[in-house]
Amino acid sequence: MRDWLEDRRPDVVGLQEMRCPADQVPELDGYHVSHHLGDIPGRNGVAVLSRTAPTAVRLGTGSREFDREGRYIEVDLDLGEGRPDLTVGSLYLPKGGTPYEDEASRSKYERKMRFCRHFRSYLTRARRGAQRAGREFLVIGDWNVAPTELDLRNWRTNRRSEGFLPEERAWIASIQSPRTLIDVVRMLHPDTNGPYSWWSWRGQSFANDTGWRIDHQLASPALAAAAVVGGTDREPTYEARKSDHSPVVVDYDL
Repeated sequence: MRDWLEDRRPDVVGLQEMRCPADQVPELDGYHVSHHLGDIPGRNGVAVLSRTAPTAVRLGTGSREFDREGRYIEVDLDLGEGRPDLTVGSLYLPKGGTPYEDEASRSKYERKMRFCRHFRSYLTRARRGAQRAGREFLVIGDWNVAPTELDLRNWRTNRRSEGFLPEERAWIASIQSPRTLIDVVRMLHPDTNGPYSWWSWRGQSFANDTGWRIDHQLASPALAAAAVVGGTDREPTYEARKSDHSPVVVDYDL
């Protein structure tokens, strides 16, 4: 990851599934590291790395059920030099389950949908708050939902799989509109299969590009309009992978 950071030199990075205690979060040259690791050892955890020191950091969304898990962090960044101020969130949405299988899977499905309903309400408040403060708003992260048939290779065989259920797709569509939040990578690639951001470790999924696009950047309209180029930094080989996800990167002309 350090090699990728040095090569790409992004201004802002969102991390998910850090899975470590605070004393194992490394210092990274040139970055301020804000994190919300939760209190479940070895699971979850989110962070925002920024070259600009945040003026405010907010942990969680006010949920008694989910905030202890370290699933969302939000920072305010004042960029200066005539550039817009930003509010940036890093999200790790629960993977979930399906209502078609055993009780454990149904429970995971119901839990994911509870999080989704709560997070939709939170997003509305946060987005409007940023707007009132004169800030652009951006949520980046692992959303664990492929919104459309363009967003996974084998969509026909996954219509009853978590991450592509009709309820999940309807939910992520409901938080987007030209006046609220815009899926920036899809805006830049309106008719493309992918670009995928997650591949199973198993089999030949990565080699055959049998992936899912479940990592998204949802931006306020003016910020989305500033996007110049974006997509997935897919590693050249299976052995070079940093994770089962690859970084989703967007350049904004601010």
